[in-house]
Amino acid sequence: MDPEFETDFRRFVVGTSAALFRTAYLLTGDRWAAEDLVQTALAKTAAKWDTIRDPEAVEGYVRRVMYNEQVSSWRRRFRGFHEVPTDSPPEVADRGHEDAVELRQAMRTALARLTPRQRTILVLRYFEDMSETEISSVLGIGVGSVRSQIHRSLERLKKVSPELSTVRGSG
Repeated sequence: MDPEFETDFRRFVVGTSAALFRTAYLLTGDRWAAEDLVQTALAKTAAKWDTIRDPEAVEGYVRRVMYNEQVSSWRRRFRGFHEVPTDSPPEVADRGHEDAVELRQAMRTALARLTPRQRTILVLRYFEDMSETEISSVLGIGVGSVRSQIHRSLERLKKVSPELSTVRGSG
């Protein structure tokens, strides 16, 4: 990577790492897996940096790599190849923001109760604000499948996490 590209890439990483980590954490439900997912996506992006220099396209490219890597990890897990997490992320309470902290914790717990595919569908739709067509493209499934999976995932979320309806700030 030439020095100019390296400087641009470093700026990009510094500017987007926190947002990318939040999305990765929602996708994986695990701090360490989220860090690995972001690192993998950034490494793949660095390898293609000279071809995707458009600032508007770079973050989308990294996010697409993250989603694709997450789908690949489901497939590996399904085939019996997976890492076993040994620790969970520490919870850090924001002073004076108890309702927001309670809602975040309830949402994390609720998302963790879903299958990886259900969690990803909901994260893409409601946290990343992707359209059904965009989700279809990212996951390589039909729009109708996306719609039905969103519906089933929301129904499962309501069933496995009824406490979400009682958390202050959730509605």
